[in-house]
Amino acid sequence: MGVPNSNSRTFTGTGEESHFDLLRASLLGDFLRWRHSRTALQIPLLLASVVMILHGFFGPTLAPKNLATVLTWIHFRGALVLVLLCAGNFFCLACPFLLLRNAARKLFKPRFSWPRALRNKWISVGLFAGILFCYELFDLWSSPYWTAALALGYFAAVLIVDGLFKHAAFCKFVCPIGQFNFVASTLSPLEVKVRDSRVCEKCATKDCIKGRRAEAEKKSEFVILQRGCELALYLPRKVGNMDCTFCLDCVHACPHDNIGVVGRMPASELMADPLRSGVGYFSRRKDIAALVIVFAFGALVNAFGMVRPVYAVEAWLGRMISTTHEAPVLGIIFAAFLIFAPLVLLGSAARMSRALSGGRSSVGTVAVRYSYTLVPLGLGMWLAHYGFHFFTGILTVVPVTQAALASTGVPILGGPFWTWTGMPTRFVQPIELGFLLLGFMGSLMVAHQFAQEDCAENPLRSFAPWFVVCAIVGAASVWLMFQPMEMRAMLMGG
Repeated sequence: MGVPNSNSRTFTGTGEESHFDLLRASLLGDFLRWRHSRTALQIPLLLASVVMILHGFFGPTLAPKNLATVLTWIHFRGALVLVLLCAGNFFCLACPFLLLRNAARKLFKPRFSWPRALRNKWISVGLFAGILFCYELFDLWSSPYWTAALALGYFAAVLIVDGLFKHAAFCKFVCPIGQFNFVASTLSPLEVKVRDSRVCEKCATKDCIKGRRAEAEKKSEFVILQRGCELALYLPRKVGNMDCTFCLDCVHACPHDNIGVVGRMPASELMADPLRSGVGYFSRRKDIAALVIVFAFGALVNAFGMVRPVYAVEAWLGRMISTTHEAPVLGIIFAAFLIFAPLVLLGSAARMSRALSGGRSSVGTVAVRYSYTLVPLGLGMWLAHYGFHFFTGILTVVPVTQAALASTGVPILGGPFWTWTGMPTRFVQPIELGFLLLGFMGSLMVAHQFAQEDCAENPLRSFAPWFVVCAIVGAASVWLMFQPMEMRAMLMGG
């Protein structure tokens, strides 16, 4: 099945023995090493996407009874963050959008390289923030039609971008879902990594990034037998999960069976700042820092849009600017969460941390570096929020599917059990609190590691301002999650 399963020991990139390699596991490892495993995962998700889109356009207009809204806003989001926490970026591995892209590329070859000036995260940062804004402005959670249109638009965007530009330009520079996954997967317990760096030192072909090709009939052309990494991550120098889609192309391309999906300490890649292949230094990437800020503070504003106090704030802002239109009011709220609050909190903490530690780096440099401490807090908030909807509505897909089948005249699952919802809120709230506390502790660990590097003789000087930032964001998260929350895209059972 593709790459042979050897009994060699598993190594990390430094030559140290690793404790776990998913690709060495029986059954699941055998499946993932199979060269068609990605396609096998993509096909059912593509079929589910087609059903969801059709039901969104032609099914019930009531969101809790439509597969488009139920699957997208309850099940997909919840399953996504849980898989990222417990395993890694396996949703990008199974991405159905790329199945159509790969099929299209057999007919039309992309001719252009992605513009050098756009080889950063700024487009995806804007799209990420834009989707969060449109979600609230257009109430996407309550509109099956627009949810289906968004999914269809996503397919179109992939085909256009990757139809014009070589490699994986959409995944690396455009896709907002992918960027969310990249940031969250820095906390995942699994990483695609070389097993033994000594093997890579002797490798002459570098197939992991170049791929394997065969000469075609025309001497100037080559047939791709197996792609290498299309996101420009050279495995011997790859560090962490940033920009890694877990596509496993490198695994299938490596002629030495020297790449695994290995276990590691979650958040370990955030605590160091080495040169990363295809990424560079985190501390010098303002665009990735901005992505992290939108990831962390976007979790807060996304939850704020669902709790009762938001209506009072919107009414007050509407009176202040003399408008009844929601767009400018939401614009102010989003600017407060995504621009003003990060500038004040991170700027103040960076200035104070620099002064207390006697550091010589600029305030901006310190703020960019320490912004990565917000990743665990952000993921904790996304887990608490999406987990709430997922656990309280995990069974809602059953009656919606039953009703969808019945509407086609094939009621093979019987009548819909509309009383099926999920776990009671009183059981879910402790889980939410656990996610938030886990994120808070993770952020403190990352901040303390940075502080030790900045001021080894007295790290508390550098750490104290960032402890305050983490405490403020953590307290805001707890307050938001324990406010009365809308049960979006759900019918209440009973």
